[in-house]
Parts: sequence; structure tokens; C-alpha cells
Amino acid sequence: MGMSVTISVATEQDAEQIFRLQYLCFQSEAALYGNYRIDPLVQSLDSVRAEVAADCVFVARLGDEVVGSVRGALADDGTAAIGKLCVHPRLQGHGIGARLLRAAESALAEERGATKFRLSAGHRSEGNLRLYRRVGYEAVGTSQGEDGVPMIVLEKPAEAYAATA
Repeated sequence: MGMSVTISVATEQDAEQIFRLQYLCFQSEAALYGNYRIDPLVQSLDSVRAEVAADCVFVARLGDEVVGSVRGALADDGTAAIGKLCVHPRLQGHGIGARLLRAAESALAEERGATKFRLSAGHRSEGNLRLYRRVGYEAVGTSQGEDGVPMIVLEKPAEAYAATA
């Protein structure tokens, strides 16, 4: 495809681009469920800024443009919650989502001590579920989002990132 997409830690200056990208990317999810009140579509810019400041947030860049993003946060029990993975619709299917996931998983395990990763996907989100299964996640249960969307909860152990010293 001839593009050079780089993955890096998000900065405060990326928050607005992440916010806009998230709104664009989650339109298809909202349409899938007929629910335009899903969290990524109603999240405020200030809330995105707070997540960038506090959590483990990575972006994919094509030049100066943020074309992908993922967030992760570590819970007290060592489980890292990964969420809001999104890649610009014109760039989906080129491995950017998997690269973003790997970057977040690596940072959460190696720098923050995560013992396992957990994420959720809408039960109709076949493309997302395929990606997560392909990179080692397994369904462990179901839940319902605050927005009413039935979710599949997936997990994978963080041992792939354990130090081999």
C-alpha cells in the first residue's frame, strides 16, 4: 500500500484528533446496533483528554494525521482493560488495529505489570471479534454496556510479555 504508519504513545496534543477519529470510526458500530448513544459517540473531548493524561493511550499516525487509537488502563487486580480501539475506515484491514493492540499490551504488561488483558466487543461486531480472536483473545463471558448493547467479554493472559531474564 506504500504507507508508513507509525505507532507511538499519545500526547495531550493528540486528544482532539483521537476524539474526532473515535466519533468517525464508531458510527458503523452505532448503525449496527441502531444506537447512536454508545459511549465512544457521547464521550466528551475533556474526557478523552483525561484518558490521554491518565491511561496508556497509543496512536497510529500517517504523517501528522492520527489514523488509529487504543486505550488501556490497569486495575488493582492486574487486569488491563483495553478499549476504544479504532482505525480510520479508509485504512482498516491493513494490520493497524493489531499493531495498536500489541503496543498497548506490551506497555501495560512490561511497564505497568498487567497479568491479563480484557476487552469487550459488541455481539454483532464480527470484524472486531475476528481480530481479537486472531491475536489470542478468548471469549470468557457476556455483559451489557451502559448503553444497552450486549457485549462479549474477551481475555488473554499477559504471559507473552513476561520478562525472560
